[in-house]
Amino acid sequence: MSVRHLYLTRHAEPDDDGRLTERGVQQAVLLGRRLSSVPFASVQHGPSTRATETARLISRQLGSQVPVTELEAAGDYVPHVPSPGEVDPEHRAGVMAFLAGVSSEEAARGAEFAAEAIRLLTATGQVDNDSHHLVVTHAFTIGWLVRHACAAPPWRWLGLDNGHAALTVLRYFTDRPPTVVVFNDMSHLPAELRWTGFPAHMRL
Repeated sequence: MSVRHLYLTRHAEPDDDGRLTERGVQQAVLLGRRLSSVPFASVQHGPSTRATETARLISRQLGSQVPVTELEAAGDYVPHVPSPGEVDPEHRAGVMAFLAGVSSEEAARGAEFAAEAIRLLTATGQVDNDSHHLVVTHAFTIGWLVRHACAAPPWRWLGLDNGHAALTVLRYFTDRPPTVVVFNDMSHLPAELRWTGFPAHMRL
């Protein structure tokens, strides 16, 4: 039985122009060192500058000639905009208010990318060996893929937040449901580099 190991990380901390800060560079390098022993078959990243820079810094730590490619479905988008009836009543007002600024065009485009991300990133295929794949992406996309792995309702990508350069690992099998191995793991970062990307009141 082959297993597809999908490593997901949110890009490291960016500045206002979308390039990595000094802290972001440190975060990406430390994550790369943590992953340096993993035999990756691929490293993919979204098209944004912050995701591209993070992927390049990580790949330099891997010590191998792993191909690094851009994947539009790993970009920054809203993966699903629910109708009010999809959302549990106690959360409905907050969810709909959070997504109120998403246009119908943005919603349609995000839904297309979200479906493509699942198609491209979660398939186990018919290979005989385990495979390992890294994707440098954004918080919403990670939440979407974790929600899918847990077979949760589509709107529940909301609330599955990730810090900069935090690690989430999913495993996909041919004969059983996917497994969430770790989620939002920042153990490779020192305390001063953790929880960036979260408002202060949400940090632990």
